[in-house]
Amino acid sequence: MPSVGATLQRPLSRRLVPLVYALAAVIGLTLALTWGALQIQVALAGFLNGESVWSKAQKQAVIDLDAYAADGRAGDLDNFRRNYAVLGADRWVRDVTASGHYDYAQVAAVLSHGNTIPAAIRGVIFILHHFPDAPYVGDALRAWRSTDAAIAELGTIAGELQRAYAGGAVSGAEVARQRARIHALNSYIEPRAKLFSQAIALGATWMGWVLFACVSVAACLASLVWLLLARRILARIRGTEERYQLLFDSAADAIVMIDEGSERILDANRAAAQLTGSGAAALIGESFSHLLGMSPKQEGPGVLRDVRGRQRAVETQSSLVHWGDRVVRQAIIRDVTERMQLEQERRIGAEALASIAEGVIIADAGRRVVSANAAHNAITGFDGDGLRGRRIDETRCLPDGSSLPASLWQIVAAGGNWQGEVRSCRRDGTSYPERLSISALRDEQGRVQHYVAVITDISTTKANQQRLEYLAAHDPLTGLVNRVEFERSCARAIAAAARDRSALAVLFVDLDAFKVVNDSYSHAIGDLLLSEVAERIRRLVEGRGLVGRIGGDEFTVLLGGLESREQAGLLARQLLTVLSEPLPVGDYEIVLSASIGIAGYPLDGGNPTALIANADAAMYLAKTEERNAFRFYTPMMQADARKRLALVTELRQALARDEFRLVFQPSVELRSGRILAVEALLRWQHPQRGEIHPAEFIPMAEKLGLIRHIDEWVLRTACAQMRRWDAVGLPSIRMAINVSATSYGYPSFVNDIRQALEAMQLAPQRLLLEVTESAILRLGEDTEKTMNALHALGVGVAIDDFGTGYSSMAYLKLPAIAYLKIDQSFVAGLPDNANDAAIVEAMLALSKSLGLCPIAEGIETTAQHEFLLRAGCVEGQGYLYSRPMPPEDVVRLLRPQLRPGPAKLQLVPPSKS
Repeated sequence: MPSVGATLQRPLSRRLVPLVYALAAVIGLTLALTWGALQIQVALAGFLNGESVWSKAQKQAVIDLDAYAADGRAGDLDNFRRNYAVLGADRWVRDVTASGHYDYAQVAAVLSHGNTIPAAIRGVIFILHHFPDAPYVGDALRAWRSTDAAIAELGTIAGELQRAYAGGAVSGAEVARQRARIHALNSYIEPRAKLFSQAIALGATWMGWVLFACVSVAACLASLVWLLLARRILARIRGTEERYQLLFDSAADAIVMIDEGSERILDANRAAAQLTGSGAAALIGESFSHLLGMSPKQEGPGVLRDVRGRQRAVETQSSLVHWGDRVVRQAIIRDVTERMQLEQERRIGAEALASIAEGVIIADAGRRVVSANAAHNAITGFDGDGLRGRRIDETRCLPDGSSLPASLWQIVAAGGNWQGEVRSCRRDGTSYPERLSISALRDEQGRVQHYVAVITDISTTKANQQRLEYLAAHDPLTGLVNRVEFERSCARAIAAAARDRSALAVLFVDLDAFKVVNDSYSHAIGDLLLSEVAERIRRLVEGRGLVGRIGGDEFTVLLGGLESREQAGLLARQLLTVLSEPLPVGDYEIVLSASIGIAGYPLDGGNPTALIANADAAMYLAKTEERNAFRFYTPMMQADARKRLALVTELRQALARDEFRLVFQPSVELRSGRILAVEALLRWQHPQRGEIHPAEFIPMAEKLGLIRHIDEWVLRTACAQMRRWDAVGLPSIRMAINVSATSYGYPSFVNDIRQALEAMQLAPQRLLLEVTESAILRLGEDTEKTMNALHALGVGVAIDDFGTGYSSMAYLKLPAIAYLKIDQSFVAGLPDNANDAAIVEAMLALSKSLGLCPIAEGIETTAQHEFLLRAGCVEGQGYLYSRPMPPEDVVRLLRPQLRPGPAKLQLVPPSKS
């Protein structure tokens, strides 16, 4: 795209060069004349200055010589000779410069000594040497030369007078004669001196007018030339601007002139206004980068947004051009939107067949392949040569193996489109499922010219569909059927049993204490364990029934064709035996047990939901009563199940209804009977059922995710109770609370304890957290972190039910562990049971060696108390001392400890409540 400005500006500049040179010559001539005139004026000024000096010296010489003649004073003679020397020097300069043989420096020195203006010395010498006969100059020089003899005569008179005075007195007659001669010479010199001065003055005046006239003429000539030049320039500029504007406005591309510094638009043509949708005047002053989103110095593709917000694809090119008297940037913007759209459509059309994921076949009217895209070749393995000329339906058939129906081609020929699933053959002979779509391309007369077939390999889709169907019906971990598929299979089995008048049974298998094992070892080990359990059940049941996994550690078995329920009981016993055997999982060998419930059709339910629910109720009874056992369903179990469901609903509302309360059981020093602490025990005061023990609702709370909120309530309530006891002046005793493993695992657990203590202004050492061994093991990697934080806070931890769960001695080294609670199952056999006694003594020895304080639970007899005291136990609690009591009874027990004296060992006699 050529630059419009450059096209019009460069030829005009070349045509104006001669006129510019002429103007420069006239101006130069004027300057030269002016300079010459100034030099002549300076020279004339020097002449006038010299003439003035010469006239003064001539007059003063006559005066001094006349005075000397009158009185003979030597001073007058010296003055005369000084002025006479000036006259002689001027005459020498005049004569020597006229001859042309002179030393410029010597002449300049003489003139300078004669008081000639220094700036005029060169001009004076120049005129005397080159223009001695010029008008007025020649007259002046001739008048000057006519005085030479008379001035020389004055010198002669001076010599005669000097000799006369030197010889003695001079007579009066001699003096008179000499003075008469002087006056006569002066009379001769004066008119000629005047003529010299007049000629110099007239010459200076004449020369001034001449120089003024020359300079004036030169100035007029320069002005005339400039006017002519300006007229031609303006005419050419107007013509240039008209041609430029015509070309500028008629250009098909948008053209804008841009200020190089501010990058704002100075002018825009009609095409630019049309491209942007605004008038050209509206564009002037607009920032180019705001208009196009790029600097005018950048060239190449860009995007222009018009006033309506529409985007246009453009290409820009810019260059620096002369625009009037300044250099600006000219940007040419070409709208390439339509071109790019056409190119994109052509490119899309060309690449569609090559890049489309589906295979595309183009066939002629005879259904023979003309071409196919790369995707088709990749799917089938055929290349262009191997496929060209084959019929479309040559390698394809319906899924059942039959040929493509003739109706297919009839539908396509009638202008329709046929789609369906077929089986196709690859080049290697293998078949695969394919989705085929066929349509026809017609000419202007409606005749079929080509067929277009689009194929899609649906092998992966089919495999994914089968996989999804499998996953929808099976448990991904164990491969057993899931609950939905188990119920579906159970429904079919019930329908078959109803037709055959036979019986079937559903066994509900739940692993005992699996959650503890899962939390203790890790979920990965738990998953491996579940897989091994599933495999054992599958191997045992294989060929006799269907095994499913319907939840975490819950499995179901569908057993059909039963003649009696003892057959289901036999399988349950076999399952218990198999599952009680050690299970090798990774580096561990884990021993588990299970609880099984059995419900049969038609006695215990007529649909899958009822059978599974009733088997679950039977399993719950087995787990509650014995574990590692099985139970058959009875109608009474359904009532228990409904009761448990109602309890779950009411448990969710218990906190909001303020139905929980705390009771407190003292812990005493065995030696003195003094109360050292109380343990806060949770009770649920149900409005209809009365007091409910934690063993009935805590497992439910853990499953429902409510245990965290219950633990927070216990913590805040226990701390508030300690604060109330402190307020009435009771001794500062320790408060023990039971906390679930779930709460220990929360990130804010330690901070919640700190806030509760600070809110009640309690020392952290007064709070003791009781946690079971299994709960500590469930904490996993966070155990040490949590215990260290509690120790740093100052809160102690007691291991509850020590020795009854999964034991690990490692956690006993944690700094927060300060107490070991000996479970009542070991205390109950004291002192008669040797095994219990040995176990208790070992626990006490372990506590002593580790620096831990032992607390015995469940002390109910004096004999147990005395045995523990002798064995070294420091602290204990049990019905021997006090049952759990409300907070006001604790006040009654603690008041005696405010008085000096020994406390009674048995604080409260055992009661029947």
